[in-house]
Amino acid sequence: MAGKKIASWFLAARPKTLPAAIVPVWSGCLLSWKFQGSVDLWLASLTLVGAICIQIATNFFNDVIDARKGADTKDRVGPQRATISGLLKPVEVYTGAGVMLILACLCGYFLSLQRGWPIVAIGVPSLYLSYGYTGGFFPLAYRGVGELFVILFFGIIAVTGTVFIQTGTWLSDAFVLGVQIGLLSAVLIAVNNYRDVEEDRVANKRTLAVRFGRRVTKVMILLMTVIPAILVIFMEGNILWLIGSFLLAVAFIIAELKMLKSDGCEPRLLGLSALHLILFVVLQNVGMTIGI
Repeated sequence: MAGKKIASWFLAARPKTLPAAIVPVWSGCLLSWKFQGSVDLWLASLTLVGAICIQIATNFFNDVIDARKGADTKDRVGPQRATISGLLKPVEVYTGAGVMLILACLCGYFLSLQRGWPIVAIGVPSLYLSYGYTGGFFPLAYRGVGELFVILFFGIIAVTGTVFIQTGTWLSDAFVLGVQIGLLSAVLIAVNNYRDVEEDRVANKRTLAVRFGRRVTKVMILLMTVIPAILVIFMEGNILWLIGSFLLAVAFIIAELKMLKSDGCEPRLLGLSALHLILFVVLQNVGMTIGI
């Protein structure tokens, strides 16, 4: 019984989406290391744990709220959801989300002792929007701005914030890197929305896929795959990263074209998109370490 409960929490946490929280911190710390020659592991750990907690809280809120609003049903095409499947009670999932936010607040408190009010300015909206992504008076996921939210908070703000925590400065390279990471993270959302378009339409969840259809969403996914590789041009002294990113983008575009179908979405595409995000930063790591 205990094992089944743990598996249910693991399912609700959606581990395939966690690279969207881990990668910006990893990438921002790498850029900080290049800028100042060192990384504060204590601050990096607090940033990483805080980001993961906010991501998991967002997933918990999404699980329970989508079930309540009818966006998730027992007949859903995608991965099993904990609340609608009856594996976890709504009150349990809400409580789990609250625990994650408390842990994120603790991390934010210690970070604010080091960097002051900017951490509060970043943290408060992030905490609220973990709920506001699918709940509240203006649920972002139901208004077609989910991808924009991810680009902003799991890309630009996450990367520039990580670099600020490490260095105390705001770097232009961090902004470009944040856009890159944000676009690749937004692919995860777009793939989910592409797959769930029929369910979302019935539930009045007005995602971009519902508003504009699968064909436009497919083009958007392909663009968000290739643009990060193009933006490497603006990152100084990383020829290896540039060439590798273009080759990686081409490989994933070919895979995406095979997996994206007019009537649905290959289940492996979500994991593939997360892998692209990870490999992109591996190339950044290699490029910056070698320095060519």
